Amino acid sequence: MKQEFTRRRFAKCASLAAGGILLSQPEVLPQDSSPVTVENSTLQGDRLISLGLNALARAPEMNYFSDGHRGAAMISAHLLCVDNELDMETVKRIQQLFDLNWAPSKLCQAFPEGDRDPKAIEKVGLALADGSGVLRQVGHDAIFAMHAIKGFRLMPELATPERVTGVCNLIRSFTPWRDIAPDKDIQPPPFSDEVAASRFILQEASTAIDRFSGFGQGFAGHMLTFGQSLVELAAMGDTEWAESCRTAFRKYVTVTRKGPAPGDRKIADHRPSKLRPRKAQYWHQRGDKTLGIGHVFKYPYGYYDLLRRAKDEQLAAELDSKAYQIF
Repeated sequence: MKQEFTRRRFAKCASLAAGGILLSQPEVLPQDSSPVTVENSTLQGDRLISLGLNALARAPEMNYFSDGHRGAAMISAHLLCVDNELDMETVKRIQQLFDLNWAPSKLCQAFPEGDRDPKAIEKVGLALADGSGVLRQVGHDAIFAMHAIKGFRLMPELATPERVTGVCNLIRSFTPWRDIAPDKDIQPPPFSDEVAASRFILQEASTAIDRFSGFGQGFAGHMLTFGQSLVELAAMGDTEWAESCRTAFRKYVTVTRKGPAPGDRKIADHRPSKLRPRKAQYWHQRGDKTLGIGHVFKYPYGYYDLLRRAKDEQLAAELDSKAYQIF
């Protein structure tokens, strides 16, 4: 409850803050690197959540997979900024990247105003539970469902029938992927046990980084985002929906533990770097047009959220030594 209150209070106060990034004017970044507070934030309230929910709801009408990623990435970016109390320069740079890329697009355009659907959260949860036990495209049905539920809880006025229907259609769009039988020995802790579950997920991600060296880090990155979405659902009180994905998550862990499959495409590893997404320099060095489909925001949000819940300094140090591979 305290974390949710902090997010709501931050968003309400931030929306009153002066400033904002205009595409027609060049950005002048301040030298101040003080933490984001209600006095100095330029996150423009819940704007990224609003844009993200619009994108998630419109994605099934466009490219459900890529555009769904973009919607979830905007919500992830908002939470990354708030939960990690990123400094002003970092927040402004992240905001600028969205203004330069996705915010002006059709994907993010507002829906007509309407009454709130009182069963919005339930409908999204049931859409997720409909795929119970099936591993669907790396768990994106769970990842996007969690982001939508989180967004609707933070901005309940946006849970209009059109958006809710769009989100549910998106979740049901995902198809089975490597839906193999799970290894019976893979038994993650209950997702409601956020410390134990977070440690399990982070350890699996750590070993996946090593296992998939030379083959890209999508498996490790999605271990973070898939696993974190289930922990976050449980933390919001939606334990039943989180646990409905247990078998699918066990299947994903089974797949990742097998390592690269014959014929998998090799991908050059990232060069070692001490830059991390909680610093403005990281976002500046990426350039203005390197957002991809949004993993650059979703991976770090899942990573830092799980680390905060896990409360394990040794595991945190182990991961930080190679986190450049997934960032």
